[in-house]
Amino acid sequence: MKKIAVVTGASSGIGYQTALDFAAQGYTVVGGARHLKNADELVKAGVVFHPLDVTDHDSVQDFVQFIKSTYGRVDVLVNAAGYGSFGALEEVPLDEARRQLDVNLFGIVDLIQQVTPIMRTQHSGRIINISSLAGQSYSALAGWYYISKHALETMSDVLRLELKPFGIDVVIVEPGITKTNWANVTNEQMLKVTPKTSPYRKAAEKQASMITQATQTVAQVASVIAKAATADKPKIRYQVTRQDKIAMKGARLMPYKVLDKVAERMLKV
Repeated sequence: MKKIAVVTGASSGIGYQTALDFAAQGYTVVGGARHLKNADELVKAGVVFHPLDVTDHDSVQDFVQFIKSTYGRVDVLVNAAGYGSFGALEEVPLDEARRQLDVNLFGIVDLIQQVTPIMRTQHSGRIINISSLAGQSYSALAGWYYISKHALETMSDVLRLELKPFGIDVVIVEPGITKTNWANVTNEQMLKVTPKTSPYRKAAEKQASMITQATQTVAQVASVIAKAATADKPKIRYQVTRQDKIAMKGARLMPYKVLDKVAERMLKV
């Protein structure tokens, strides 16, 4: 019997490549996303596409009910849906902050709450949450994004302990800046909430130039996700490049004042 892999955010970027790779590796893949972009390509590759808005509880229920009634099981859940909301904490509207947490945290938790009973019945399953290097670090002008990823990682750590007795693994994957449209969407939003008269504008423009400098491809990230999905004893956290692994080890060891200096230097204008 083919294993069932569920991938959110499957219409673009990391989720799209992951869905294609899992299908090529012999999984039955259900890809969920709000947008129909690339749906035809997914279907041609053998991916079953189903609409999903992780911020809509009814949509999440419908998505999981479709999987449950069609396949009756879930072996791997990859939560790749998400976006970056950048800007100074002083200036980002709280409605936008709530939306960032809805997409990057609460929507994921909603889906997990619906899928977990299926995995518990099987006494098996693997949940892979796509975080970021931001999940273990911090920087100015990206507050709500960093907050969402720190919260996602803490949630994942707690969930791992709670689900271990039921044979379910919880894994975190932390990509760096990846070559997708993510940076363009993030920059558009950041410069929108940071007017040219803002005291943060020059630093925001520097931030915008930095996050377009990708250090990895979606193929590299999807390869690490596949490794996390198939390892007999998966790691708790995966980074993609050697440089990222060193950076995360350093972030855990450095004093906070040193981390502050590093972060300040990055956006100094």
